[in-house]
Formats: sequence, C-alpha cells, structure tokens
Amino acid sequence: MNNMAFSASCRGKAADIPVEDFLNLKFPLLDKGCIETVFGFVEQTPLYGGRIFEAPEFSDADIDYLYRHNTGLKLPLTNHFVSREEYESNQWLLDKYHRKGNSVVLVNDELATWIRADFPDYEIEASVIKNIGTQTLIDRYLDTYEIIVLPMTLCTEYSLLAELHPKNKLRLFTNAGCAYNCPARTCYKSISKINKLPADEGFDLFNCSQQKLRRSRLGFMDFDIDRLYSLGYRKFKVLRQFGSKGSGY
Repeated sequence: MNNMAFSASCRGKAADIPVEDFLNLKFPLLDKGCIETVFGFVEQTPLYGGRIFEAPEFSDADIDYLYRHNTGLKLPLTNHFVSREEYESNQWLLDKYHRKGNSVVLVNDELATWIRADFPDYEIEASVIKNIGTQTLIDRYLDTYEIIVLPMTLCTEYSLLAELHPKNKLRLFTNAGCAYNCPARTCYKSISKINKLPADEGFDLFNCSQQKLRRSRLGFMDFDIDRLYSLGYRKFKVLRQFGSKGSGY
C-alpha cells in the first residue's frame, strides 16, 4: 500500500528538535516515503488557527530537510476571521514557502480565493473545521479547494464513505482525539481570536464546550485504515502513530 499519502502532525515539536528525529520518534511504523506533507507552525502570523501559536515548530534547517526529502510543508492558516488587509500584510510568509509540494489548510473561503490567485503553487486544502461531510457540500467546495478533509465522525461511516467522491480529492483521519465527539467545537473560533493578539495575551478568551456540553471521554481513537483503503481512500491525516486497527504502514 505504498500509494498512500499521509499528512503528518508536527504539533508540539520544539524547533530545536530536528524534524527527522521527531518523525522517527512519533511515527516509528510509518513509511517515511509515504509522508506527503507535515504540518505545524513556522513564523508567527495572525492567519493561524486550530491551535494557539506559542512558538515556531519548524526551524529553517527542518524546512531544508523536508525539501531535500521531497516532503511538503503544510501551513495551518485556519483562522476564521481574515481581512484583506491582514492577508496583504502577511503575504511575506506565503511568499517564503511558496513552492510546488507545499500546501495551506484553510477555513476562510475568501482567504482560499486570494491565495489561489496570488500563490498558485500551493495546494489549497479545506480544513476539517469546515465540517464538509455531504456530497452536496463536497461538490460546492471543490470549486474553491483542491482537497477536502472530511469530518472525523465519518471515518466509521463506511456506507457513506463508499459513496462520496472524488476520493482522490478527499482526506480522512487515521486517528482522532476530543474533536471526534465534540458537539460544539467552540474552541476553534476562540483560538482564531487569540492568535490575532500579541504573544501571551488573550488566553482567557479560550472557550472549550466541555464544561457546558458534557460528553463521553473517548480518549484517542484509531480508525480502521485497511477498511478505509479498501473503499478507495488514499489520502490521510495522521495525528500520532496508529496501528491498533490497521497495519501501521
């Protein structure tokens, strides 16, 4: 199954830890030749979302290593709230990493349109935060995004997954944490606001729905990658090593 393409998380990596060492430590069973992209923070920008920016996770040496090994960098620019002025003042970051093989994962549709027009070498990916989970929505958003990350909750909905298309434009998770059964996902918009503020400010804005909307604590879940592969899926997002369900490619 060497035609699988993984986007691997480097969340939490300290910039002084070489990316090669981090991938070997966190994904020891994953064929590194199948890692298409890795994602995490580079320089600070108010365009980030998903996680609160505290420090860069990649060094320039890491980027050099990725390029030498034909691995792309994915920028998590998933801020909900982006003005044209903010976009223009942060084009320096997009320009620095603009090359074939690199990608951006986004929530804001206007930002996706601007980047596609100005930086055509990036692959434009729709974040799971957009919750695109029906064929109707897939058809609508493929006009704006080249790849769509499907909701984590669909990773066990095999009948539906069999019907969704085009599968070469869809990405599934190999595993999932608290977002899998979160009923509100209020954290994402609050993080978008926090990442616009100076470092060490705004943490009191963080809003997790766990205290208001109780749900079962499922821990970290691994999905059946073999079964997802059999349905025709080849693109995956991996948050940590998997293998309890599947071959641990």
